[in-house]
Amino acid sequence: MRCILPRRRTFNISVALLLAILLHRTEAALFAETPIPRADHVVQIWPGEPPAWKATEEAERDLSDAKSNLVAGAPIIRLGHVRNVELHVFEAADATGKPSNAAVIIAPGGGYTILAWDLEGIEVAKQLQAGGVTAIVLKYRVPTGPMGDEKWKPAVQDIQRSIALVRDGKVTSSTPQHVGAMGFSAGGNAVARTATSKTRHYESVDASDETIRRPDFACLVYPAWLVEKEQQDQMIEGIEVDSDTPPMFFAHGEDDPHAVLNSVTMFRQLHAAGVPSALHVFTGSGHGFGARLDGRADDLWPELCIRWIRDNGWIAASTKSPETR
Repeated sequence: MRCILPRRRTFNISVALLLAILLHRTEAALFAETPIPRADHVVQIWPGEPPAWKATEEAERDLSDAKSNLVAGAPIIRLGHVRNVELHVFEAADATGKPSNAAVIIAPGGGYTILAWDLEGIEVAKQLQAGGVTAIVLKYRVPTGPMGDEKWKPAVQDIQRSIALVRDGKVTSSTPQHVGAMGFSAGGNAVARTATSKTRHYESVDASDETIRRPDFACLVYPAWLVEKEQQDQMIEGIEVDSDTPPMFFAHGEDDPHAVLNSVTMFRQLHAAGVPSALHVFTGSGHGFGARLDGRADDLWPELCIRWIRDNGWIAASTKSPETR
């Protein structure tokens, strides 16, 4: 449900906000009863074995248990031991019924150990889809801790390959004109590396890899490990911003233990390089809030992101925003 504000100056804005908060809390209370949506279809991205990595030998499964933390009062799927890389596709149409001009590849977070599959993947995809953006959730390889300093590499390889396939028309029913990437926490780290890298991090597999292009835009939601630990005004080695870096959208909690300066510092460098980007910082949100409704201001970031995508012309201006917002 969506609270629509009348375009009249006499409208009491505090009443509108109160109604919106009540609606958010009601939806959050019902959230645990909502079944996990199924993708329109699923695509395998590697025709054979993926690039070399220290693969897990255990079976893929949800690693959550009775002691796992809840988010917005509901459990989450902590998907572990992922070896088979898949794209879970949620295709969207604009207000005229035409396929969306934009597709976003979503990389859930999880510390390169697990994937917060529903919280930062499927649930986000459904909101983007409702807003007219084709959403593609990437089930990338984890855990990668045994790879040491390059634990990010399998995720970046999987993201780069996914972008190449989407651009080549191998994933969606209609090839989108604009391809973006969205990442949460560790997924945000991988997306930031992908968006700033000018080289392919794997050997070409087929014709889809002939031309590797960075995403047209990137959305980083509480990204982790982008700045030096002791100098948080400096980006880590391997992430360099210049005038060719794609525009970015950031959403971060001011009190996040993965410091808000991960987003702020990168935003400042984008701004200095003349790359138009958007930064949203929320107080008291912490880390890992995903896109679940709990009556807080950070409930609004998916809507802000969709409007940012629309404002940049990547989806038609007539596209509706999610009815759940």
